[in-house]
Amino acid sequence: MTSPTWSPDHYLKFADPRARPFADLVGRIATEDPAVVVDLGCGPGNATRTLLDRWPSAHVTGIDADAAMIAAAHRLVADMPDERLRFAYGEIETWSPGGPVDVIVSNAALHWVPNHVELLPRWLDALRPGGTLAFQVPRPADDRAAATVRAVTSAPRWSGRFDGVVTPGALSSGPSWVRSAAEYTDILSGLGCTVDAWETTYIHVLPGDDPVMEWFAGSGLRPYTDRLDETDATAFRADMAAAFRAAYPRQPYGTLLPFRRVFVVARR
Repeated sequence: MTSPTWSPDHYLKFADPRARPFADLVGRIATEDPAVVVDLGCGPGNATRTLLDRWPSAHVTGIDADAAMIAAAHRLVADMPDERLRFAYGEIETWSPGGPVDVIVSNAALHWVPNHVELLPRWLDALRPGGTLAFQVPRPADDRAAATVRAVTSAPRWSGRFDGVVTPGALSSGPSWVRSAAEYTDILSGLGCTVDAWETTYIHVLPGDDPVMEWFAGSGLRPYTDRLDETDATAFRADMAAAFRAAYPRQPYGTLLPFRRVFVVARR
């Protein structure tokens, strides 16, 4: 599928809750003292930067196919004069390492890659013995978000405007190329890995007036707004905000957004 455009500033509005799954994923990687670490779909690089805290002697490379995200990530490199952190433009589907890798990590990116299961053997082949492939991908926690998108996009103003648009992850409805933890375990175990996989639903307490719309405007709604000019995109976000307010009522302490993620840590 065609990757949507991204806004680093919008994505980083919820930097802490978006980074928490990354920390939970990396915390289960058992590869000791990796020298070469790659983050596929690194986004603005804020989570990638934390890999140097986990592995101070590693050289870490972040790869992303969005120029704005890579530009934002490059600003982090100025604080790393020893060149242990670098970022490069590239697509996950075509990425290949220049040499052996110790750890490949991907956080909330592979659900945008329909054939990512077919790429797993290639990435495993790039790992040194004892190396680890670790990734997490979102799945719907319930049907509210997808039902809200269906209701708005089928309304008379927007009907037919989004034909062919696909959004995976938490907003997806119907068949998905994201697998369950059990399916990933079966696939990667069959490829000779030791697999640690699990699924977790985070209950995010989001502040602000329209936090659910703002959350998805920085991620799953991007394929829709990419179809629209600025005026229509503003109107579409307003319609989505009203619908999300009804689906996720605000409480005195904030708005609850259940968000389900699948985690996989596969060691060669």
